[in-house]
Amino acid sequence: MTTQAGLSRARPLWVAGALGVLAVSMVAGLLDGAADISPWQVLLQAMDWLPLVHVDSGLAPVEQGLLYELRLPRVLVAAVVGGLLAMAGAAYQGVFRNPLADPYLLGAAAGAGLAATLAIVALPAVAGSIPVAAFAGAVGGVFLAYTLGNTAGRAGGTATLVLAGVAVTSFLTAIQTFVQQFKVEELQRIYSWILGDVGGGWDQLWLVLPYAAVSSVLLLLHGRMLDVLSVGDEEATSLGLRAGRVRFTVLLAASLATAAAVAVSGLIGFVGIVVPHVVRRLAGGSYRIVLPLSLIGGAAFLVLADLVARTVLAPAELPIGVVTMFVGAPFFVTVLRMTRRAVT
Repeated sequence: MTTQAGLSRARPLWVAGALGVLAVSMVAGLLDGAADISPWQVLLQAMDWLPLVHVDSGLAPVEQGLLYELRLPRVLVAAVVGGLLAMAGAAYQGVFRNPLADPYLLGAAAGAGLAATLAIVALPAVAGSIPVAAFAGAVGGVFLAYTLGNTAGRAGGTATLVLAGVAVTSFLTAIQTFVQQFKVEELQRIYSWILGDVGGGWDQLWLVLPYAAVSSVLLLLHGRMLDVLSVGDEEATSLGLRAGRVRFTVLLAASLATAAAVAVSGLIGFVGIVVPHVVRRLAGGSYRIVLPLSLIGGAAFLVLADLVARTVLAPAELPIGVVTMFVGAPFFVTVLRMTRRAVT
């Protein structure tokens, strides 16, 4: 009871702190760009965008358009995608009870990559075909992995699902490589998408928001159930929890979040490993706090990663996936070493 009371008291503080970090990162993202706009004017303009608030920022119409049409949607897309990937990663880790699990574990990335490649190769002139194809491919990849895992029966449990995900990922990646050979001239476009981009504008944001809302609500409502599931299926069942149904629902919601994120941003790696692990180190392992903090922390992390991607080689732009790889790869090794020490 004492631990639960302490968690309930600490949760608002952690959430408030995370929201503060997110706000700072978003303002920093709005400040960056070729046009020199003062931080004070950006803050005033951001306040003017709020409902029922009218503030004169002193910006010219062209500068207001620059902020609203280019910088703001980019920051918001980065925040939504980062939050979805981080929360999906935390959910996968809860289901599989493995801190190295990530949102792409069950074939979402491979399915999206194949579908996006097909859209680029077969429908190069059709506007908006890549996000739709990537979303369908991500959902299809997870569906194949889950179906394949279930054909092995219940004996394998989560390990069977992981192996099914590896098999599906390998198969779909092989098909993608085969398809690429027919359109070698499109390789740059394909790899640009694979390495990630959050500059799609308002259309991309409106595309992802409904799925983001549904998946986020579902996952946040299952935080307490993931805490119970962490003690093991038998113990969870003895406590009245339907472990199989909870696992399916969480995987469905996490896969929906991953598919939506991939559809508008490409394949941005390591967000689902780095952010949840940092959250656990700072705020504890209860999923009632890990999930909301991963959502907010992932948003801040990807906004800052995009800021680095835009500035480190300015005026050129580094793919955002490269930035997350630079951060995530050594972090992954660190988590792996810590996991091995915990096992031994």
